[in-house]
Amino acid sequence: MNLMASLTIITLTTLTIPIALSWSKMYKTKTYPHYVTTTISYAFLISMIPAMMFMQSGQEMYISNWHWMTIQSMKLSLSFKLDFFSLTFVPIALFVTWSIMEFSLWYMHSDPYINRFFKYLLLFLITMIILVTANNMFQLFIGWEGVGIMSFLLIGWWYGRTDANTAALQAILYNRIGDIGFIMTMAWFLLHLNSWDLQQIFMLNPDNYLPLMGLLLAAAGKSAQFGLHPWLPSAMEGPTPVSALLHSSTMVVAGVFLLVRFHPLMQNNPLIMTLTLCLGAITTLFTAICALTQNDIKKIIAFSTSSQLGLMMVTIGLNQPHMAFLHICMHAFFKAMLFMCSGSIIHNLNNEQDIRKMGGLLKAMPFTSTALMIGSLALTGMPFLTGFYSKDLIIEAANTSYSNAWALLITLIATSFTAMYSTRLIFFALLGQPRFSTLTLINENNPTLLNPIKRLAMGSIFAGFLISNLIPPVLMPQTTMPNYLKLTALAVTITGFTLAMEISQTTMNLQPNHPTQQHSFSSLLGFYPSTMHRLTPYYSLSMSQNPASLTDLLWLEKLLPKSISQIQLSAAMMTSNQKGLIKLYFLSFLISLSLAALMFL
Repeated sequence: MNLMASLTIITLTTLTIPIALSWSKMYKTKTYPHYVTTTISYAFLISMIPAMMFMQSGQEMYISNWHWMTIQSMKLSLSFKLDFFSLTFVPIALFVTWSIMEFSLWYMHSDPYINRFFKYLLLFLITMIILVTANNMFQLFIGWEGVGIMSFLLIGWWYGRTDANTAALQAILYNRIGDIGFIMTMAWFLLHLNSWDLQQIFMLNPDNYLPLMGLLLAAAGKSAQFGLHPWLPSAMEGPTPVSALLHSSTMVVAGVFLLVRFHPLMQNNPLIMTLTLCLGAITTLFTAICALTQNDIKKIIAFSTSSQLGLMMVTIGLNQPHMAFLHICMHAFFKAMLFMCSGSIIHNLNNEQDIRKMGGLLKAMPFTSTALMIGSLALTGMPFLTGFYSKDLIIEAANTSYSNAWALLITLIATSFTAMYSTRLIFFALLGQPRFSTLTLINENNPTLLNPIKRLAMGSIFAGFLISNLIPPVLMPQTTMPNYLKLTALAVTITGFTLAMEISQTTMNLQPNHPTQQHSFSSLLGFYPSTMHRLTPYYSLSMSQNPASLTDLLWLEKLLPKSISQIQLSAAMMTSNQKGLIKLYFLSFLISLSLAALMFL
């Protein structure tokens, strides 16, 4: 057990070495990015040993070695929780990040600040590992805020672009709303339980929905659930390696991971479980609908992430946290690979992201196209690829549960939509005739591009089988069910594929007509951004302007200066005979002559 603790600490220490070196001369050299990539690969190999030891023994452990401070009767110390979740997640996160870092060497090679970019990516990973291994809420909060601030810096990496700045601010502001919930929960635990240690909180098991509502709000903000979702598609303004890391193994899964961690408190509270289930179901359907009509390749993949996060929330709502965690692990492989493939396409087509301007890439970029297809099939839950091992279990658990039938039905509809937008992406980008410039130079034979995608492609094919067989099952899934329920997941996916192919074939040669209301709802993201970001400020501004202008006009203008000038003007107009009428002039002559005559007489 001591070896397990030591190796985990060595993994974390190894990752901090490149950060420490950023104050040395090496930081200014071109070898720094390579050094960071190599360090992460070593950290991955070291972290595999504790993971293997856990698989062998099944024993959890806690490291609590540095007492920080005591506030009255509450002790704050540095404390790590090495259990099923952290020991499984850390190697997967390191493996995926290693691949993303290597891909970044190719993607960001011309960026003048590439060294800083790699340092930020590494900090992003470290804060996520702090969050995953934390054994008290204070440490968890440090990791939680860490991933938030690093996402802000990385989404706004190209800060010369207005959209990138807006997206970074949007991400941080939406997460602030979630953080309010997290801080409220921390305050409640401190006030009522006088502890932030996870063991003590679970042991005391407070039966109150207020801290759990705070945790749900925090998870909804970080994992972009419906209502706090718009920052996730906007985050695509960052460089593609950032999108890959953000969506696969760091920021967005932190919210779901928080609920998995605090599941012992949630499982006894039917209100919170139902809220989680319904929130997840609405998110997974809404974002799947939004993905159906997007034309930006990265936005389609971003919405698919949001949809999968909704599915994870549904799983937690079904009282299956281990299954949700399994889906987080599986999702990391193929989602990172999908983003890398889209990055490869964007880079080779001179920064073109519109799938309507692609086509025929299967011949021009065979390797990227193959990987993109594997990733899309794994995402849809095609049997015996990585996504199948978690997605199939989730849908079976949903079908055999006695929970909210409405939520389960819309989860199944969203699953078929997943197959539809994945097929649409493949159809537009890879098949058919080329719709890009014929002078585009396409070259995908760079080893720093091929190797990471190869690794993740192997992960997307085999990782599901390995993880689901090696890791001891903590909660047994449903094993007895009728055949038609067993085949539901597959039937729903195949229905999605068939519909997508039919629609693609039917609409291939049709003239585009005016978009229907349904199409506008999907392509304009359910009118949510325009409602929240435009209407609210517009009405508040106009409501403020009306009383202000009323006061200004009435009191400062109409009552005194304008009324006086108006009175004088009308008086002058009434008494004056200078009207340009000859009769009046003759009359004035006549009156003055008559007066003169009277005086002389």
